[in-house]
Amino acid sequence: MITKSHGQSIKNDKKYEALRSEGMSQEKAARIANDPNSGKKGGKAKAYENRTNEELHDKAKKVGVNGRSNYDKARFIHALRNQ
Repeated sequence: MITKSHGQSIKNDKKYEALRSEGMSQEKAARIANDPNSGKKGGKAKAYENRTNEELHDKAKKVGVNGRSNYDKARFIHALRNQ
């Protein structure tokens, strides 16, 4: 597929065209295509597997998981990912 140039206002023509073909508005597609951080993975939180049971318990409490007192690490991880 040949990528059409959309002028200097669009920094990433290929990404812009892909977003437009998915039905996104011109404004939103342009905003995403021009953002240098779009598509990069964010977040600085540790993976659940690297957290202690106490950290997982606190997170589960924060998001409202019930029955936490009897959970082991695997059950905390499952509950947090499937809440």
